[in-house]
Amino acid sequence: MLKMMTFFQGLPGQQTVPGVPDLPRSSQKLPPTSEVESEASMSEASSEDLVPPQEAKGAPDRDEEEATKKKKKKRPKGLANVFSVFTKGRKKKGQPSSAEPEGQPESQPELSGPLPTAEELKADLERGRLEAARPLLVLERELQAAAAAGGESAEELVRRQSKVEALYALLRHQVLGLLLRPLDVAPERLRQALAVLTEQEREDRRAATAAAGGSGALVSARPRRWLQLWRRGVEEAAEERLGRRPAAGAEGLSEAERTFLHMGRTMKEDLEAVVERLKPLFPAELDVVAAYAESYHRHFAAQLAAMAQFELCERDTYMLLVWVQNLYPNDIINSPKLAGELQRLNLGSLLPPRQIRLLEATFLSNEMTSVKELMARALELECQRWARDVAPQRLDSHCHSELAIDIIQIVSQGQAKAESITLDLGTQIKQMLLLELATFLRSYQRAFDEFLERGKQLRNYRANVIANINNCLSFRTAMQQKWQTQDLPGHLLGPLSELKSHGFDTLLQSLFGDLKPLFKRFTQTRWAAPAQTLEKIISTVGERLPEFSELHDCFREELMEVVHLHLVKEYIVRLSKRSLVLKSAEQQQQLAGHILANAELIQRFCTQNGSPATWLHHALPKLAEIIRLQDPSAIKIEVATYATWYPDFSKGHLSAILAIKGNLSSSEVKSIRSILDVSTGTHEPFKSLFSLIKVG
Repeated sequence: MLKMMTFFQGLPGQQTVPGVPDLPRSSQKLPPTSEVESEASMSEASSEDLVPPQEAKGAPDRDEEEATKKKKKKRPKGLANVFSVFTKGRKKKGQPSSAEPEGQPESQPELSGPLPTAEELKADLERGRLEAARPLLVLERELQAAAAAGGESAEELVRRQSKVEALYALLRHQVLGLLLRPLDVAPERLRQALAVLTEQEREDRRAATAAAGGSGALVSARPRRWLQLWRRGVEEAAEERLGRRPAAGAEGLSEAERTFLHMGRTMKEDLEAVVERLKPLFPAELDVVAAYAESYHRHFAAQLAAMAQFELCERDTYMLLVWVQNLYPNDIINSPKLAGELQRLNLGSLLPPRQIRLLEATFLSNEMTSVKELMARALELECQRWARDVAPQRLDSHCHSELAIDIIQIVSQGQAKAESITLDLGTQIKQMLLLELATFLRSYQRAFDEFLERGKQLRNYRANVIANINNCLSFRTAMQQKWQTQDLPGHLLGPLSELKSHGFDTLLQSLFGDLKPLFKRFTQTRWAAPAQTLEKIISTVGERLPEFSELHDCFREELMEVVHLHLVKEYIVRLSKRSLVLKSAEQQQQLAGHILANAELIQRFCTQNGSPATWLHHALPKLAEIIRLQDPSAIKIEVATYATWYPDFSKGHLSAILAIKGNLSSSEVKSIRSILDVSTGTHEPFKSLFSLIKVG
């Protein structure tokens, strides 16, 4: 069933790009398919309207007075029985379907009764009696024989011919009138009309063969080409059916959309009726399905071609492409009831390939412009909410922003619209959308950085910062689901990582400021009470952690890793101040013990609060080991191992730690430092620790 009615609701200005639901049936129902339906049974959408204007008017009237004066001529013996094609409108069994081969005698079954006069035939034809076709053909043959014999005057032959032609005009009107409203005609009546048409085509061919052998005294009216007239009538009927003004309704659709929806629905329903009801009745050589399908196709294509000549708006460009590339080939040509018949006809596309490519290029340009504008508008509205100090929504106890949802929906709609035309066009626009999304994310990051600088005094500042950090998860998850990959390209993840990092820095700025004087106590007291100092630091951090509860769990863990890194880094900074020089091994071992205890406390606290930074676990204990060891060779081994874990551990950092060991000679220090000249072979990416620590 067609999927057209609501297809265009996702056009520009709409919120969604829907699927393609089933088309509701036309309000103009075709006549019932009963084999015993009467000619008077007509519905609004039936083929009564398919009668071409020239055939609906009827045959011109003839001068009946002249007809009554006609005298019966003596006919050559046997000519009255030339053909017996019809017997009460039916074809006899075993009768040939085409003219007899040239040079062979024609079968001449006898007529039942005398041959009617022209006046009697006229009366029969006016009453719609198609049985009159047979004796009319006999009259035509008699006239031809008389003309060939030369026994009558030219005036008499012309007078007789005019009567025959007048009768044929009546017969043509009756036959084509029935054939051009076939759904309103009883099957048996339709078969009669088809038999007459078929016989007239055979007579056209016979006359053409006879004419090749010589010229007669009369100008031949053959070929009459009734088959061409029928096909022309079908063409006109298709144009009239598809050209009707669409019924009111279908709210939300433009006039052009309603027009093409009407044409598509009408074509599909009419052709289904042709396949189901007419094909079993029509002779195969007439190919009734091809006649109707090709006529409907030509008119449909002409309408689209005419519209495509104009400068189209974005909506109409999309509509044309959807019809040409999707709805017409898939929902009409390949519909379940029509596919078997229409595929063999190779009707082709509604528009030429070059014009389709131009329309597709225009669509892609229009769509990307629209996507860019919609994204920019969404970001502008988000920035306005920040500036007005509007509190973010709360969703499951987390600060929430709709920006990511809006942006991904815009991207999804763009791709869905392209895919609703062709999957290939969907693939083309996907890459364009990814690039546009990356551009948007960079703009988003810049706008967020400006807010971080300018909005510090706003009451909902921190809540909006948290909401935007949470947005990073929404963006990442949506992109992974949209493109079914966990490995998103760096140009998409980069701006989000920067945004998140800057957000963390802002949230932690106050906490780290409070910790700075506490860390200074280590050097101010010359490490006299390191345990108490660290406990105060841990306590301060613990009191501030609830401030971050509205972050998503994954971001709370990442933020806790940042805190963990800060505690370890600042601890190492204090150790590297060169303010403490211990001469004895005992003093060095005592300091190493304090460092180990402090390292354990930091690790336990951070791990319990969600830090996943296991990579930091060796940072302080191994430094304590370097301070504890007294053998330079053992120290060198420990330093070499340490450098494999932390590749940014430099000679400067090592010198600052060795400065604590006042019992090492300068040559020993130089020897230990030289171990860092040896490459550790580490080339894998690593997280920074010592590169964050400046040493003198």
